[in-house]
Amino acid sequence: MDKITLGQTGIKVSPLGLGTVKFGRNQGVKYPEGFEIPEETFLADLLATAQDLGINMLDTAPAYDTSEERLGRLLKGRRQDWIIVGKAGEEFQNGESLYNFTPDHLEMSILRSLKRLNTDYIDVLLLHSDGNDLENLSDDIIAKMQDFKQRGLVRAIGASTKTAQGGIKALQTMDVLMATYTQDYTDEKPALDYAAAHNKGVLLKKVLSSGHNRNIEDALRFALTHPCQPAAIIGTINPEHLRENYQVVSRVFS
Repeated sequence: MDKITLGQTGIKVSPLGLGTVKFGRNQGVKYPEGFEIPEETFLADLLATAQDLGINMLDTAPAYDTSEERLGRLLKGRRQDWIIVGKAGEEFQNGESLYNFTPDHLEMSILRSLKRLNTDYIDVLLLHSDGNDLENLSDDIIAKMQDFKQRGLVRAIGASTKTAQGGIKALQTMDVLMATYTQDYTDEKPALDYAAAHNKGVLLKKVLSSGHNRNIEDALRFALTHPCQPAAIIGTINPEHLRENYQVVSRVFS
């Protein structure tokens, strides 16, 4: 699978990335069916399958419960083989999400994530969203994210947003945007258009509508052919679904 470069970051990622919320959390998720969290031996095999397919990007977050800690063990000795996309600003406690967008919390969060992931850097750190993107992307928060980059704790910074206005502001001040863009939801398209015009990196979430859209071919072709040259993060713990997603992405780029 040929790699694409995330905007001006110099970071090369596979057009398909593996989301790892199911590695550590099965409460408060929006998937159509429930699931058991797999054993780590199973996840090690899943990561090996992903690597064999040419997938090199993993998406995780503190809000994914034990995902970070498990990845820290699973990637031991192989950290250099993966691009890790992390997040900050959301916690998941007692079955619900809690948001904290303050510089002190972000400092605590990034240091904790590095420890959990058993690494000294995260490739891409994104600010979570509670929907109030413009408010959360304040000057002090953007300065804190830039500070992480200057200290070498992260290679690139950005935000996972829920609004076009927030997405554009994230791209005006940082490196990478994570947005939702599907055939049924194009509200954030102006942010993708901005990214295309300014050579900024874009990651797409919920491309398959959290598993509710099984028309994988049409969904991925629509999302991945936007001129901003995005990559898609799709979470799965099913090896067959992983291979199917890979095959579709390969056809899109053939």
